[in-house]
Amino acid sequence: MNPVKTIIRRIRKTFPQNSNRFFKRVSGIIHVGANEGQESALYARFGLPVIWIEPNPVVFAILEKNIHQRKDQRAIKGLVTDIDDKEYEFHLANNKGESSSILEMNLHKEVWPQVHYEKTVLLRSDTLPSLLSKHQVDLNHYNMLIMDTQGSELMVLKGAEPILTHFQLIKTEVPDFESYKGCCQLQDIESFLVARGYKEVYRNQFAARQGGGAYYDIIYQKLK
Repeated sequence: MNPVKTIIRRIRKTFPQNSNRFFKRVSGIIHVGANEGQESALYARFGLPVIWIEPNPVVFAILEKNIHQRKDQRAIKGLVTDIDDKEYEFHLANNKGESSSILEMNLHKEVWPQVHYEKTVLLRSDTLPSLLSKHQVDLNHYNMLIMDTQGSELMVLKGAEPILTHFQLIKTEVPDFESYKGCCQLQDIESFLVARGYKEVYRNQFAARQGGGAYYDIIYQKLK
């Protein structure tokens, strides 16, 4: 696979067209790992209120600018993990921050060799319930959780467990190999969510590693 084409595909990807049908069931979205809010127009097309959460202070300013005319979309600056008020080294990546993470890169470099960290900043964390409570977000308006936090998605889920039942749909980006050192992998997300009454209802592979392994967007639905 041509690595340049892979990077372009990653930057441009939002939701594959055939996954948009799920938005008909959505009342609102909590999007953790917002980056620049690339999906804002898509969400607006479905008339969905959105809470965007982004820790990168540089990217956050761009996010606010990109959504400032969307009255139902709001940006919150915060690093979401499974623990409150813990200091993390947050590594800022050179691809407009898309690959930024609290984790060190591992096999990610084999898929996107041009991507690297440029600098590191210190950030303090919140769990998702704590952060939403601080900003007086009414969860009754949001029934879908979307995560793109570059390897720490399971931490987000563990921290969000007290409010997890609010989400009928959960979408995550996840690899089935160690893209980042110690990152969660597909089987980890699957085990956690299945044990809490969710099932996979959609999967899209959007990148592959030549030595084996792939990246996926996966949607889970809460069983009734």
